[in-house]
Amino acid sequence: MRLFVALDLPWTLRERLAVLASAGIAGARWVPPENYHLTLRFIGETPGHRAEEIDLALSGLRARGFSLTLAGVGTFTKAGRSTALWVGVERNPQLDHLQTKIETALQRCGLEPERRRFQPHVTLARLDNAPEGKVVSFVQAHNLFRADPMPVEHFTLFSSQLGKEASVYTPEVEYELA
Repeated sequence: MRLFVALDLPWTLRERLAVLASAGIAGARWVPPENYHLTLRFIGETPGHRAEEIDLALSGLRARGFSLTLAGVGTFTKAGRSTALWVGVERNPQLDHLQTKIETALQRCGLEPERRRFQPHVTLARLDNAPEGKVVSFVQAHNLFRADPMPVEHFTLFSSQLGKEASVYTPEVEYELA
């Protein structure tokens, strides 16, 4: 099983993000709206018994619900080329706290620490040789994007199956926040 922990997004927000994605950039593989999420921790390939340990660790976690606001767009780059287009998240101490608690719980059950710094975002597209000028224009045109705050009342353990066109994400377990 390929697993990750994420925040699911309400459909109204997914629809709003899909409007952004309708811009079309050659060389961009747009993420389908049903796959929009905010990853809190990528876990990766996991044997069944390990998935049970992960579920147990996450179900013992206690945190309060909070509101979250998506704002701004940007790119991840590698060797000077944009590799992904994303919508960002306004700075949010409660989100950072939740992500830290998840990371700690997963390390306690034996997972290796996440090497990358947590940078909350929702991926809109993966960029394969997209013209850099078009990407820059998109970011400039949508940089002031701001969604209404969304309530965060739970986080979810997802499984992911790689597909030909897009991956299929299945919510396995939802963990309620107080």
